[in-house]
Amino acid sequence: MDLSGLKVMIIDDSNTIRRSAEIFLSQAGCQVLLAEDGFDALAKITDHQPDVIFVDIMMPRLDGYQTCALIKKNSKLAATPVIMLSSRDGLFDRARGRMVGSDEYLTKPFTKDSLIRAVTEHSGVLLR
Repeated sequence: MDLSGLKVMIIDDSNTIRRSAEIFLSQAGCQVLLAEDGFDALAKITDHQPDVIFVDIMMPRLDGYQTCALIKKNSKLAATPVIMLSSRDGLFDRARGRMVGSDEYLTKPFTKDSLIRAVTEHSGVLLR
C-alpha cells in the first residue's frame, strides 16, 4: 500500500498511541503530523492542511469532540475527514462523534490495517 504524499495528523495525548500511529502510517508512505491536544493541533492544522485527521476523544483541555467541532466549523477545513479514536465503543460515543461531524469512529487499540484502511477510504486514494 503506497500512500505517499498524504498528510495525516494524529491528535492524542498518549505518546504511545502517537508513536505507533506514526510508525504504521510512515511505513505506508504518509507524512505524519503529531499533536498532543486540540489546541496544539488547531495551529498545526491551519499551517499544514492535513488530508486526514485522527483525533482521540479523551484529552485534557480540549477533548476530541470539541476539537472535531472546531475543525468542521472552519470553512477551509470542513471537508477534511476527521476520524475519532476512542477506547470506548458505545453507541452514545459514536452518535456524539457523528453529531460533531466526525467521518468515522475507530476503537483503540487500532491495528495497522484499520488505520491504513481508514486513511485510504477517507482520502479518496484508490487502492492499487
